[in-house]
Amino acid sequence: MAEMQEKMGTEVAEVKKLTKKDVNKSYWLWQFFSHSNYNYDRYQGTAFAMAMAPIMQKLYGDNPEELKAGLQRHLAFFNTDPNLGSVIHGATIAMEEQRANGADISGEMINGFKTGLMGPMAGIGDAVIQGVVIPIVVALGISIAQQGSIFGSLLVLIGLPIILMLIAHSCWMYGYNAGNNAITSILSGGRMKKWIGAAGILGTTVMGALISSYVSLSMPIEFSIGEEVFNIQTGIFDAIMPNLLPLALVLIVYALSTKGVKTWKLLVGVFAVGIIGGALGIFG
Repeated sequence: MAEMQEKMGTEVAEVKKLTKKDVNKSYWLWQFFSHSNYNYDRYQGTAFAMAMAPIMQKLYGDNPEELKAGLQRHLAFFNTDPNLGSVIHGATIAMEEQRANGADISGEMINGFKTGLMGPMAGIGDAVIQGVVIPIVVALGISIAQQGSIFGSLLVLIGLPIILMLIAHSCWMYGYNAGNNAITSILSGGRMKKWIGAAGILGTTVMGALISSYVSLSMPIEFSIGEEVFNIQTGIFDAIMPNLLPLALVLIVYALSTKGVKTWKLLVGVFAVGIIGGALGIFG
């Protein structure tokens, strides 16, 4: 009996458990250094290994060979969205913790998990973060700043990084708590597709509402009809719909961009039309 108790006590003592502090330390390393050594060989691979270093030390510090293998494992090529994609990191930490405690999880399985999910999460991250969150916050910040409020600048300079860090931290901890089932759960049943669609609708609505604030275009051409002076802008365009010309310009630029016209060509074209039209008195 004493021998059994001693054996059970040894087994309990050998259980390796990460603390919240350990997981958060790994997150902050990733948060500040995810792109510090971004390169064409490994992309974010070195940053991933750096973020995992304290985790590897905690789990495999008593086994130099396992520690070395773990760091080499996470030096492999890796590239995904650093915010929503951080769910991969959290789940990877959970897998490493399970592996260190004897679970049947090989290094190849962990790398396969990372490799298989970094592409889908990059696409989701680009759609949500770069396509919705950042444009909306920046647009709101500019709109507020145009009213003379310093809060507009603070929203972009301070508020946006805080929002992105909160998103990344939430995904990181969700990945860790849910383990390798986290991303499968996110992608299953088409839920993420619906979320991206809803976010896209929200972003389009907000950006559409801000067109009138950002884009200024009018046609102040006037001519006389008898004793009356007729203004094309107020007499035609504003009568049809206020801010019709700014909306038309945005739709034209969008249509050209969907047909593969380069962004720099669109910018040069808008500048050229604006300068020539303004010089001739066509646009105001």
